[in-house]
Amino acid sequence: MIHDSRVQPLRPGTPARGGFVLLWVQAGVRTRDNHALEYAVRQANERKVPLVAVFGLTPDYPEANARHFQYLLEGLRDLRVNLAARGILLSIRTGKPPEVALTAAREGAALVVTDVGYLNLQRAWRDWLKAHLNVPFVQVESEAVIPVHTVSRRLEYAARTIRPKVQRLWHEYLVPLEEHELQVQTDDWAAGLDVGDPAALVKTLPVDHSVPPGTERGGEDAALERVEEFISMDLARYDGRRNDPNEEGGSRLSAFLHYGHLSPLTAALVAREHGGPGADAFIEELIVRRELSFNLCTFNPLYDQYDGLPEWSRKTLEEHAGDRREHLYTREQFDAAQTHDPYWNAAQRQMVQTGRMHNYMRMYWGKKILEWTPDPRTAYADMLWLNNRHEQDGRDPNSYAGLGWVLGLHDRPWARRPVFGTVRYMNAGGLKRKFDADRYARTWA
Repeated sequence: MIHDSRVQPLRPGTPARGGFVLLWVQAGVRTRDNHALEYAVRQANERKVPLVAVFGLTPDYPEANARHFQYLLEGLRDLRVNLAARGILLSIRTGKPPEVALTAAREGAALVVTDVGYLNLQRAWRDWLKAHLNVPFVQVESEAVIPVHTVSRRLEYAARTIRPKVQRLWHEYLVPLEEHELQVQTDDWAAGLDVGDPAALVKTLPVDHSVPPGTERGGEDAALERVEEFISMDLARYDGRRNDPNEEGGSRLSAFLHYGHLSPLTAALVAREHGGPGADAFIEELIVRRELSFNLCTFNPLYDQYDGLPEWSRKTLEEHAGDRREHLYTREQFDAAQTHDPYWNAAQRQMVQTGRMHNYMRMYWGKKILEWTPDPRTAYADMLWLNNRHEQDGRDPNSYAGLGWVLGLHDRPWARRPVFGTVRYMNAGGLKRKFDADRYARTWA
């Protein structure tokens, strides 16, 4: 089922006769549980024309480096193969994504369909293409289990305010998506870039190569393998283990979700079928917390800036901006994990080496950057730079919400402390009460 609330015409009109339906791949780099893809298939079948797809690869994407590009290309490799198995050809072309889509549309598109990303840049891409197309243009939301505007039409204060709105709706949207066979196929569509060897291709791209690829493979095939492994081996213990960095109890699905290699619907459906406390905790993170971050990026245009933080948290942090800091470090020292704190250094090394950091440690990591930089604005800028540079899922709504949480976003005032004011505080003693922090430090020494 494709709920009507997922479908939004950006440029209304009557599709042209003949030609083809064009799927502009933007956020959903997968074939399973991809509502935009399925909508495009149904539109093509209704008009008895082929469906073809295009992806614009932009080497100057802000803050992206070789680590991010290789993961993306691994997803495009799988997408090309998996689309071809359904009779859909994918053209991968270098250039600004909306310009690539416009060029492809002018080759004979009767209708253009795209998916939905929530960042300002992705919205700007869609707005630009809408202004330049002369055929209908439709966006279909698939990265959220429940469409953002269906959940709420305003900026939500915290998880506790969005949770009841999500829970009232999620059973209506937690339904399998039926795949339809494409009735008319074509072989007249240029392939563009060869992505068969992502590691070799990324070396040829004019991108930042200072951060090498991480340790985990991307792509739809790897994502589905990880879901199966997580559900069968880890889900039952997720509720009790996910906050212990030594246990690897997390789902490790965040990067797959970020690149669109995995649908949250796929993971939520299999978790719900499995059931139990672990499934309940996982679905809370996957739907409530994730959709809270989409809400942030949809209704707060300053979601990636210090000035986008809540007024109360900026006020209290700035009141304490002149407080004495026992330690001060430069961005370069942070990047090299050269602080006095073995637990912070371990978290930074884990992120640098693997492309991911345990969520509990990321909170501690961010709180200490606030404590060890000259002022809160510098702290936010350093956190954002480090996170987006090394995290495989950086530059993501979840990242912006998580980093904002460090400085009071989606939280409430706590007891007043130096430097932090009334923003929530964390220290190494809290780590040691939760898990064996020294073991974690040794692991990443």
